[in-house]
Amino acid sequence: MSKKTTIYDIAKKLNITAATVSRALNNNPKISETTRALVLKTAAKMNYEQNKLALALKSGKSFNVGVIVPRIDSNFFASVIRGIEEELHPEGYHVIICQTHDQKSQELTNVNSLLNAQVDGILMSISNANDPNKPENKKDINSAENDIFNNILKKNVPLIFFDRKKDIKGVSSVIIDDFKGAYDATQHLIDQGKKRIAHLSNNREIAIFNNRYLGYKQALLDNDFEFDENLVINCFSKVDEGRKVAKKLLEMKEPPDAIFSVSDFSALGAIQEILEQGYKIPEDISVVGFSNEPFTKFMELSITSVDQSPTEMGRIVAKVFLEEVNNDSKIKSEKHVVLSPELMIRKSSLSPAVTA
Repeated sequence: MSKKTTIYDIAKKLNITAATVSRALNNNPKISETTRALVLKTAAKMNYEQNKLALALKSGKSFNVGVIVPRIDSNFFASVIRGIEEELHPEGYHVIICQTHDQKSQELTNVNSLLNAQVDGILMSISNANDPNKPENKKDINSAENDIFNNILKKNVPLIFFDRKKDIKGVSSVIIDDFKGAYDATQHLIDQGKKRIAHLSNNREIAIFNNRYLGYKQALLDNDFEFDENLVINCFSKVDEGRKVAKKLLEMKEPPDAIFSVSDFSALGAIQEILEQGYKIPEDISVVGFSNEPFTKFMELSITSVDQSPTEMGRIVAKVFLEEVNNDSKIKSEKHVVLSPELMIRKSSLSPAVTA
């Protein structure tokens, strides 16, 4: 078994002190860029590996960051994670990814596991645990959730929400303007000549879904449309859920001529059901989704959707974390970043009568 290279070996090779090598490897500002580059190059040639445990003990940091998302099989959350990693990796941090599958119990387990792993921060998008069609007593779950968030703050571990958030004093967040995204989507459908616009909503106890509902509603009111609560149906963001809801809407005495969905997945399900029943899109019924999943632009009938700039969101979340973890001041910072969404207009909503 070959002997591991140490900082003393590097120091001897370069004829400098071990202290200088250590400072160079740890990006000490007192070391010149030329010396640092030389040390790093030599360390790489000699297959030097830093003792992460010793570094963690010395700095008081684990250089691990926990990221909690509802699911990773979504382009949105995968892209957010990519942005986080791109920003944190150059700073020496590793990302531990957990998913909740939209279950509060799993969310609590994930948080506890990350705290036990002594992560330097937790970046999370909260779960949508409640079936929007089945209201239930959530007192015990909410109490446990509040306890776990308070526990994070007591341990002085930076907690930052992205996309889906809770309003907690001292906790930063990075979101998009969901109200504007929904307003623009609904206004687009109105501009295409649509008169009866349905809305596939979700659990409105989650701020993003409530804001999308409010944006949809406000666009209707601003255009002197009558708001019809019967055209708002809650469902999970899944393809089969979208199909079920579309079937209900098409069974109405006066079916809608457009659908705005809070999710691309439920929008896709709605499109499948609409086409299966012999309706034409967008001539008979236009459809707009939300999130700009990759499949929306690659389908033969491309789907209009609201883009959320997920990679950029991830980068900003990571930057907010770095600001907090590197803040030596006793005064805690709290940031709330709101990104602007962009409506990507495609075939599923462009009315031939308007575009001709």
